[in-house]
Amino acid sequence: MDALRPHDPERIGNYVLMGRLGAGGMGQVYLGRSPGGRLVAIKVIRDEIIDHPGALARFRREVETVRAVRSAYTASLIDASLDVAPYWLATEYVSGPTLSKAVGMRGPLPVEACRSVFAALAEGLAAVHAYGVTHRDLKPQNVILSAQGPQLIDFGIARGIGQAALTETGYAPGTPGFTAPEVLLRNEVGPAADVFALGATMAYAATGRPPFGSGEAAGVSYRAVHEDIDVAGLEAPLAELIQACVAKDPTARPGLQDVVARCSVRSALAEDVTYAALVALAEPIPQIPSASQSEGRPPTAPGFGSADAVTQTGLSSAPPLYPYTPTQVSAPGAPKRRIWLWGTSAGLGAAALGVVAVLLVQGLADDDRGGQGAARKGDDRKPPTATSPTGESTNTPKKKSPPAHIDGDVKISRDYWTADPAEATGGKCNLPPEERFDGGDLLTSVEPDPNSRRVYITFRDKYPPVETARTYYVSVAVKPPHEIDADTGKPFDFGGGAAQQSLNVGYTSKPINLYDLPGSPGEAQLTYPDDFTDWFKGKKVADEGIPLSNDPGDWTVQFMHVKSPRDYVSIACDGFTWK
Repeated sequence: MDALRPHDPERIGNYVLMGRLGAGGMGQVYLGRSPGGRLVAIKVIRDEIIDHPGALARFRREVETVRAVRSAYTASLIDASLDVAPYWLATEYVSGPTLSKAVGMRGPLPVEACRSVFAALAEGLAAVHAYGVTHRDLKPQNVILSAQGPQLIDFGIARGIGQAALTETGYAPGTPGFTAPEVLLRNEVGPAADVFALGATMAYAATGRPPFGSGEAAGVSYRAVHEDIDVAGLEAPLAELIQACVAKDPTARPGLQDVVARCSVRSALAEDVTYAALVALAEPIPQIPSASQSEGRPPTAPGFGSADAVTQTGLSSAPPLYPYTPTQVSAPGAPKRRIWLWGTSAGLGAAALGVVAVLLVQGLADDDRGGQGAARKGDDRKPPTATSPTGESTNTPKKKSPPAHIDGDVKISRDYWTADPAEATGGKCNLPPEERFDGGDLLTSVEPDPNSRRVYITFRDKYPPVETARTYYVSVAVKPPHEIDADTGKPFDFGGGAAQQSLNVGYTSKPINLYDLPGSPGEAQLTYPDDFTDWFKGKKVADEGIPLSNDPGDWTVQFMHVKSPRDYVSIACDGFTWK
């Protein structure tokens, strides 16, 4: 749990805020206290998206879903405000670690504990379905192990059975590795899809491994559609139940009551010693002073947030006690070459193409490293300790130099900005940031100028820290709509004037220390194409970006947190159209 920050409100409605529990794509989650002393989790929708009808409709639907579903396996709605900004909902606070955190810290669950959790979650899903609602995003991060039993959280994309999807075109709900094949291929969402997610979740709980492997979202979802789930090493009855739940044909999956019966639970989950030990992993609730007490901030004025940002990103990267897990998070890939030609091949079937097409737009991946994004085998090995002739260790870390550039061959980039008049900013990106901005609020501005044929880009931290010694390097990547031929500076022509959508990071600026900028607050100012270059495997291959007129269309602008030339992730996305 994090302390409140200077720009956080001191209260929401009648609730005094005690700290930050987490953040997601739609809002910030706080721990609050009612006038009578009851603890609640308060989700506040971000002020910069309140004018977007789709986002507000989704939030309203979440409130109605939580209000309608009254189950021992879900957190009950306590209060909500949907009439005027700030829009928020308050649910009862559930203490306990997520299933993902518990497995990450203690390893796979023993068979008996696994059966008990399996049965309890199946019972919980059955109770949710009884209200005519499907969860649609069951995964280890959305299960809290409370003393009373596992609780289902995050109904942000839940909806009534048979209700049409309230998502952008091309998006499939859920998380790769836990999303059923019929959802990925045909966006067919129903109770059977929740059964699939339950089976995948319990495979992770029983093995400690991602159910369909790790890696890029497209690959994970391809395996979920075409390959078997990973149940290696499990006893036959448990493995067979998991395999039945994740059957490719939704009609072949067992009903939830059948799942409960096959688990053969004979004692209360609360009596299970292993489960009790996992529940004890919950962090104690500290008496966190408000930011105004700890930093001397003035009282919060009426209202919440601000609307002066063109783009704002998530705030906290600390593991939350009661997390709001964003459903859509992009993950870095591992390309082998500079130009990625995206076409069909004999080995890629129509169903696989359907999955890839969805995920080019959605790019879902799990940001919990105990789950979908688990490290590859061998990543946790430590290098041997080397010594000099004098016996001194030579493994002493050396002070790192500031990164001078970023290499564009590190990852495939499937982030695309698309113009959309319905959006307040004129467009939107298809994927959320790979990492939450580790600061206050990152304010960005992207202004194309038809007269100078340049784009003026600025960024700054709206709430920079008081300390001046901090370093946080940001590089901006400007990506043309299509793959560019380095010899001509124009899109590759694959015949008939056809060009391929860019899978490169684009032209990048020199990394800038966000906390060493002139002015108060300091603001970085860049001009495309002048301040942008192209680096490939440590070598500069272009001194500046191509002229904007070389590739008319929707350009993507990514803001990257840079640790080294080959270690960087996106923290914000914007773009512009050049005609």
